[in-house]
Amino acid sequence: MITAVRVPDSVAAAATYAAAGGRVMGGGTIVMAQVNSGSLAETELISLRKAGVSGIRVDGRVVRIGAATTFADIERSPELAFLHAAMRTIASPPIRNLATVGGNLFVPQPYGDFAVCLLALGATVEIAGPGGPRRAPVEDVLTAGVAQGEFVTAVALSLPAAGTWFHHKAMRRKLNSAAIVAVAAVVDTADGVVTSARIALGGVAPRPVRAVSAERLLTGRPLEHDVLNEAGRAARADIAPFDDAYASAWYRRRVLPVHLRRALLG
Repeated sequence: MITAVRVPDSVAAAATYAAAGGRVMGGGTIVMAQVNSGSLAETELISLRKAGVSGIRVDGRVVRIGAATTFADIERSPELAFLHAAMRTIASPPIRNLATVGGNLFVPQPYGDFAVCLLALGATVEIAGPGGPRRAPVEDVLTAGVAQGEFVTAVALSLPAAGTWFHHKAMRRKLNSAAIVAVAAVVDTADGVVTSARIALGGVAPRPVRAVSAERLLTGRPLEHDVLNEAGRAARADIAPFDDAYASAWYRRRVLPVHLRRALLG
């Protein structure tokens, strides 16, 4: 049972409450469902809504996005136009008005679509806690979470060069559906061949994962139909699919090569 809801006005105040064992939340789209179902272990909630950890700041090609920034905020940001299409595949407008960048890092798959994008972008996560501020690669946070009393304050990423960003999400419905397979990638090419690739997958493992086998196979080769089919088959080595109401593990594994190819060829 929830006995108190804290709305601190600073990161320091939020850290004090978090150290005492409260549950930090952003928009509450996941936490409030846990409250309503009675599955939340903590008795205090700590909202970051007024803690000064929202907003988008661009410095050259580096973007810092506050943890309490909503997906609707990202949709309205001209600097993040490359992410607009991906944002529109996430849930519905009412949810995007609430769901936050920081909270999405801790959403179980097949949700957590923005975390897939951040993994492909090689984002860095800024974290506050009892030991002071620290930074960690987004991959580490997706794998291990954060320590007791810690919480995310921002993510930082570099804007991808024009023509290097790719995103595709396969869903049961055109809108407001979780991922069957989600693909986000930053792929650089020169003289028609791939010079570097960073590919993230959603919906095919308990957390977003890198398709490192596909990345290795693509490097030094052209972005062509047959090569991408081969890369998609190779990516099966990097996933751990599951059954849910949207698709079976067998189906996710089966269609992964198709959706990887569609992500990178259109």
